[in-house]
Amino acid sequence: MRLSPVPHKGNPASVGPVLADLFLDAARPCREASPLTHTLLVAAARDLASGGVTARVMAGAERDRRGTVPGLRFAGALHRLVLQGRAPGLAEHYPSVGGTPRLDRLWRDAVPVLEEHADELRAMISTTVVQTNEPGRSGPLFGGLHVATRLAADAAGRRTPFPVRLLEVGASGGLNLRPHRIAYRVGDRVLGDRDSPFELDPGWTGRPDVDLEHDLRVVRRAGCDLNPVDVTTEDGRLHLLSFVWADQVQRLARLRAALDLALADRVPVRRATGPEWLAQQLRTPERGVLTVVWHSVVWQYASPADRAAGRAVLAGAAARATPTAPLALLVYEPRRSHDPDDPWEFQLLLKLWPADVSLRLGSGAGHGVPFAWDVRPWT
Repeated sequence: MRLSPVPHKGNPASVGPVLADLFLDAARPCREASPLTHTLLVAAARDLASGGVTARVMAGAERDRRGTVPGLRFAGALHRLVLQGRAPGLAEHYPSVGGTPRLDRLWRDAVPVLEEHADELRAMISTTVVQTNEPGRSGPLFGGLHVATRLAADAAGRRTPFPVRLLEVGASGGLNLRPHRIAYRVGDRVLGDRDSPFELDPGWTGRPDVDLEHDLRVVRRAGCDLNPVDVTTEDGRLHLLSFVWADQVQRLARLRAALDLALADRVPVRRATGPEWLAQQLRTPERGVLTVVWHSVVWQYASPADRAAGRAVLAGAAARATPTAPLALLVYEPRRSHDPDDPWEFQLLLKLWPADVSLRLGSGAGHGVPFAWDVRPWT
């Protein structure tokens, strides 16, 4: 789930001073992770400040909010042209289509593409939402579900773990609604669905203290998003691929494998706000299954009103949960850390009702890979 840009008309001459700093803001996190994107955005920021072709492409974005990340919408629109085979000169620099970056020539080869497609790019940027759907987060989700189903079973006096009803808020294209359909390579073992077309190395340090060989049974799945992506369409696939930094080839390969799995195992995502949708899904407890509400890197994009409404819906559902119809909240979200060099830490957190379990299961990278298991109380 992502915030939407605010489309409006504007004067190209006024764009540069407003947006150049936002482009530089978007470039900083890319310096190590994606030299191609960093180089592109820094050059585009200079071009914006001087009133070059980027100012024409970004005309109308003068009042865009920082949270809409106009720099990444710009980079994503260019990447989409490359993925479509419509910018062959620029494609030579893009590993996503087999190219090799030559950073000293990148901007020189980008300018003709910007000039030729300025109107199309401007229209695309003005209506596009920055959106990713990181299937690497299925690694922490898979382990977290095993922990949750085992603890819920223990609290209910069951010998076997509960089957799961999985509900994802901010599901985007729903790529993380298939944790039981993925093959997880952990050391010399393969967990999950060994016949899956999507094999994921979750990069785990440590293991949760549960039987990961036990089949994870997900009997029902559903998701919602403000801007759902239909990953069964070419447009939907291009949308998600375009926002992956083009020189992160492992991440692209992971996304493509998850998209292929989604074609074989379709789970539609409903357009709705989280609180509205959850209220419908959680109205009546479902006996014999563990209902798991899951979200990852969504909370920061929700409005204060939606956060409060979501908490209220969950509190009501928690009060109705029983040992035979338990409820879990499982989230993978950034939280402030005590490290001044890295102020945010992505943590996997679990709450379970009515067992009154509250655990921090571990932490990892923003994309879910790698991940370190370290179970402790969540206070």
